[in-house]
Parts: sequence; structure tokens; C-alpha cells
Amino acid sequence: MPVEMRMWRIDGDEPKPLKASALPAEKDLHEFLKRDPSLLGERLLVIGSEVISPHGSRLDLLAMDAEGNLNVLELKRDKTPREVVAQILDYGSWASTLSRDDILDIATKHLDQPFEAGFEDVFGSAPPDELNGDLSLTIVAAELDASSERIVAYLRDFGVPVNAVFFSYLEDDGRRYLARSWLTSSDDETPTAAPGGSKSKRAAWNGKDWYVSFGGSLDRRWEDAHEHGFVSAGGGRFYTQSMRSLPEGARIWVNLPGTGYVAVGTTLGPALRFSEATVMKQDGWVRLAEQPLAGSYERAEFESDDDAEWVVPVRWLKARPESQAFWVKGMFGNQHSACKLRQEFTLERLAEHFDLESDSE
Repeated sequence: MPVEMRMWRIDGDEPKPLKASALPAEKDLHEFLKRDPSLLGERLLVIGSEVISPHGSRLDLLAMDAEGNLNVLELKRDKTPREVVAQILDYGSWASTLSRDDILDIATKHLDQPFEAGFEDVFGSAPPDELNGDLSLTIVAAELDASSERIVAYLRDFGVPVNAVFFSYLEDDGRRYLARSWLTSSDDETPTAAPGGSKSKRAAWNGKDWYVSFGGSLDRRWEDAHEHGFVSAGGGRFYTQSMRSLPEGARIWVNLPGTGYVAVGTTLGPALRFSEATVMKQDGWVRLAEQPLAGSYERAEFESDDDAEWVVPVRWLKARPESQAFWVKGMFGNQHSACKLRQEFTLERLAEHFDLESDSE
């Protein structure tokens, strides 16, 4: 049965029905969603409007969620039931094949700022390395006939990630309201599209650059790491495992969480527990525990490897005090102590800031 949206205002003990009116022009609903896609019930970043497909047709809106998944939004307009369903399936088959580079190209044409900055504005974090892992298809309409509803429900039963959302326009004493309802409840299990195509949906890694998060504890001081040439992490397997994965010869970019990037350097050896760690000085290798340190890195001897502080020696290429930390909206930040740095946006700005464009390290 087609969905019908009704609303009543309670005056005393009497419910008064709100008058249903014709929706504004489809272009107005398009603009509403373009400006505020949260009308659909979740935070979304619109990365494309009237996106031209390879077949010459125009996809109404292309949006992205916090996980980097795409959402194709298609307004019913004056299409017949079978036309709108066929249209969104066609767009979905194309969108599922979009690579990371394809998505960045679309976003660059639509957004008035870099994609990474726009993503952080909406979601409060840098975008994930992998984009378009899953896909959702949404038909936007004032109403949908029973035939279209059956088709959508049938497709969902077979795992096609399609749904329909209805907007009703109501008036009450000069006030206007926009009401929303979904064909299938958001509480129901939502199918996800199988990955399509062979083009990379994850940022490529150059085989050299790593991200390091230093800090997160009052015992750990950047002034120590800056002066003596090391990075470290500890206090749990989540932190120590990634630090211990740093290979010798890696180029690392060091971020102080909540502050910004302060250094770039090359790792000189594998991670060792603090009690065994050495760092490179002018006279050669020396034990870090014997150096004057502002922070406290020693842990109880009975602590497991997962809890201990692990230290990686580093030769700094460029390093600056915390007061000169560098950060631009949209740059990569992560809770992992160390991980591969893939994001081109961050690498380009760091290379420029630290003047390493021609660096051969």
C-alpha cells in the first residue's frame, strides 16, 4: 500500500488535521537536500549535484556518509514507477565502480573547498583511506505507487541496497512543515552493495611515509623526543602493536593529537622496550634511560610487552617545538600510534610546510 503521511495538531482535546499541500517544485526539494542532507535522518556530505554519468544522464545528488560510503539520491520527478527504479539502479551500477580518484574529481567540482576539509566540517574527522566500500540507493518522492513499492521491497529482499523516502508538505495557520517517512524502517537490516569494478577505492600508499601519533599521556613529552631523537608508545596492545610495526628506514610524520604536526624523520632501528632502547647521538648510540628526560617512560618490570613503553629511534629531517605545530583542516589524524600515511592532501601540505618537495629520503 502506498505510504500516506498525515499529521494532526492537538487543540485542547480535539485533534485538528494539518492541511496537506502540494510539495514545492521538485527543484526546491532538491535544493533542500543539497543544503541539508540530514533531512534524510543522518549526517551526509553532498559531494555532487546533477552529476553527469558516462551515459549523459544526470544523477540528482551524490552524497557520502561518515564511513566514506556513497549514497545515490534520485528524485522521482515526473518519471513513471518503472523509470525511476530503473534510473536509480542504473546510477547505482555506475556509482559502485567509482574509484577514490573518481570520487575526489566529482567532489572537487562541487565543493568550494578541498574534499578533506569539507569532510571534516561535516563529520569532525579526516576521511578514511577507503572510499565507496558500500553503497546506498534512495528514491526521493512525495508518494510512490504500490507497484514501485513492491519492486523496491523485492529488490531489497535480494540484497539490493535501495530504499524510498517520502516528503510531505503541510501547512497550519501560515506555518509550513516538511514531514518525512521511509518505505522501509531504518531499524530493519539494510543490505549493502557488493563491491563493483576493479579500480582502487583506497588511497594508494607510496611505500615510504608513515603517520605517528606522539603523546596521549602526561608522562610522554615532545621535548624529550625532539631533543633525543625518538618516538614511543605504550599502555596497551592497541598502541604498542602499531609502534612495533614501524620498519627501519621509514619516513615518519609526527602529529601531536589536538595540536598538529611537529616533525618528519627517518627511523633508525626497530622498536625496543624503554629499558633497552638506545638513541643516536653525535658520539654514537646511547641508552635513552640514561639521558635527562622531562617525561617518565619507565614501566614496572612485570608489565607485559603490550603494556610497556616501546621506543623507536629516529633521525629528524625537520623538527620543531610544540608551539610551532602545523595543522590544516582536513589533514589526517588517527588514534593509532603508527600507520601508513596514504592521504595525498596531508602529504602535499606537509611536504610544502616542511620544505621537503625535493627531499630524497
